[in-house]
Amino acid sequence: MKQLKYLLLLAALTFLPLQTMAAHHGAEGGEMNISEIVLSHLSDDYEWHIATYEGKTLSIPLPIIVRSSAMGTWSFCTPETLPGNFYFDATHHGKIYEKLPDGSSTRPLDLSITKTVAQIWIVVFVLLGIFGYCARWYKGKDEKSEAPRGFVGAMEMIVMTINDDVVKSSIGEKHYKRFAPYLLTVFFFILTANLIGLIPIFPGGANVTGNINITLFLAVCSMLAINLFGNKEYWKDIFWPHVPVLLKFPLPLMPLIELFGVFTKPFALMIRLFANMMAGHAVILSFTCVIFLGWSMGVGFGLGLNAFSIIMLLFMNCLELLVAFVQAYVFTLLSAVFIGLAHQEHEA
Repeated sequence: MKQLKYLLLLAALTFLPLQTMAAHHGAEGGEMNISEIVLSHLSDDYEWHIATYEGKTLSIPLPIIVRSSAMGTWSFCTPETLPGNFYFDATHHGKIYEKLPDGSSTRPLDLSITKTVAQIWIVVFVLLGIFGYCARWYKGKDEKSEAPRGFVGAMEMIVMTINDDVVKSSIGEKHYKRFAPYLLTVFFFILTANLIGLIPIFPGGANVTGNINITLFLAVCSMLAINLFGNKEYWKDIFWPHVPVLLKFPLPLMPLIELFGVFTKPFALMIRLFANMMAGHAVILSFTCVIFLGWSMGVGFGLGLNAFSIIMLLFMNCLELLVAFVQAYVFTLLSAVFIGLAHQEHEA
């Protein structure tokens, strides 16, 4: 009975936001546009949409901070009070553009607190609360104290697993301590962002790790950690690898390939995380939309389609919980492996 209650709660939390979105799009266009609903949910926005009922939208306006390219002045406003020389360009995913005096349009300097930025700050505060709570438990404890239980014990288990089985084993006991804080931070940030992103209502729902800008930043951080602290052997293997001389001189074929690999590794990290998380959200949203589309076709025709969609939707939500952990683990593991490869010792 409890399992059924949790399944019904999961279904209600998943369907409610999309039902209001479907009603909103249906009221405007006469029929539901699935691709428009999915893309609008996956994209960033200047307000946090919560629900739409009978044509009335409930949303949280977010601070807009833009600098005019023509006048050089800053504007601090909300989407409702946006100055007349700025507008939301639908052809560029709703980004803010500015109308210049000559009639042309340009993208101004935009430092707005968008939905993705707000979600990142929520993730940061959640992590500060979690680790602050754990730190208070350990305060005043010594090695002879009993092992933590419950939530603190679970957090210790996860931290020790990532630190010992991923970071230490991949980088090596000699160098791993320098990189453990960064890799643990990356793991818990991605994991928390993924889990909060699965909550379909505020303060969740933003697709942080499905945003290419966020995964790009994380990949660049890993690339800097790999290459800025790489030892001599690492750079020697790139510019003078252990291959026949004809492959290195006069045409530096292998050095060029190895140098290209410096950039392909973080690129693979970026695309893997972005594609998996965006695809998972898109599939869940698509199945949800199919449910409402099936009902619009009539009860008799849509009953089988809706039953199948509901089952697949619940399955995808459960699968996304697993993917949230797997993607955080894989990004951390590969970053640790690449860092470890940059600290290989010379073999005699």
